[in-house]
Amino acid sequence: MESTWNSVLVAPQDSLDQALRVLDNGGLRLVLVVDAAGKLSGIVTDGDVRRALLKRVSLSDPVATVMNPRPRTALAGASRETLRQMMEQHSLLHVPLVNAEGELVGLETYRDLLAAPLRDNWVFLMAGGFGTRLRPLTDACPKPMLMVGGKPMLESILENFINAGFRRFYISVHYLAEQIKRHFGDGSRWGVTIRYVEEDTPLGTGGALGLLPELADRPVLMMNGDVLTQLDFNALHDFHVKQEAALTLCVREYDMQVPFGVVTGEDTRVTGIVEKPVHRFFVNAGIYVVSPEVVELTRPPRRLDMPDLVRDLVAQGRKVAMFPIHEYWLDIGRPDDFARAQIGLPQ
Repeated sequence: MESTWNSVLVAPQDSLDQALRVLDNGGLRLVLVVDAAGKLSGIVTDGDVRRALLKRVSLSDPVATVMNPRPRTALAGASRETLRQMMEQHSLLHVPLVNAEGELVGLETYRDLLAAPLRDNWVFLMAGGFGTRLRPLTDACPKPMLMVGGKPMLESILENFINAGFRRFYISVHYLAEQIKRHFGDGSRWGVTIRYVEEDTPLGTGGALGLLPELADRPVLMMNGDVLTQLDFNALHDFHVKQEAALTLCVREYDMQVPFGVVTGEDTRVTGIVEKPVHRFFVNAGIYVVSPEVVELTRPPRRLDMPDLVRDLVAQGRKVAMFPIHEYWLDIGRPDDFARAQIGLPQ
């Protein structure tokens, strides 16, 4: 345990960007902020980081500006039962352990976090596209079946969901569908259930939802079959449920730099100039959580792209939430993206 919690330590003056790297690499969904004397100053959770990103906090700001400075702690030596009751009472995944002087000496983690809970939610993987921008690579191979890291990228996506505890899958197929169906079969090779939705004509991401049969009263996780990511799918699911959202879409911050000095003015008078400004946007990351009532809105199946579905839900006053991704994420849309994917996921 000691080597684990020691791997997620940062100092209060370290930048949020440094804390993000520790958070992504540590695998504990939190960072422990410790001062020079070894005392616990605070903690930063995955949720704290995502809220900071939504507020557009600069990644160069000190981590102390976003940390929780008063986390619940326990004295070292507390019994396991005491710690378990404390975590269950306050819905905690972690409890830092401190000594009488307030020095951090350990971290207790709720057991259920170590063994991913099995999820009964259906996962819907979209794999029916033509991949025209990747031709000639996709002339005889569906894009999700292109090899990345020695296996089809759709297989990597499937295994990431399995590792997070998901075991029930639908795969939407159209272009060269038999290649995908032959490779994945019924999912028994991975100990999961895989079924297929076949689009006679492409329906778009939102429209394909209308082909799903009646599902249990649980949200459906959706993901494009050409996206590689280290996203925490359990954190995404739990966020959606907590937000009581009709639909949650993952977003990624995208920077666009104007290559010139931008001039502002009134009539003929210059009022300012900014050299090569950077504009930041949140872009759709191709990963969604959809509540059952939204699936019903897509019936009968019709051509419907996800942006259209989002606009319809917003116009109806239904809650659409966004979940910012800070983890590795790569959309394989163009040949240079595919080349970048060959470098491999960061360790």
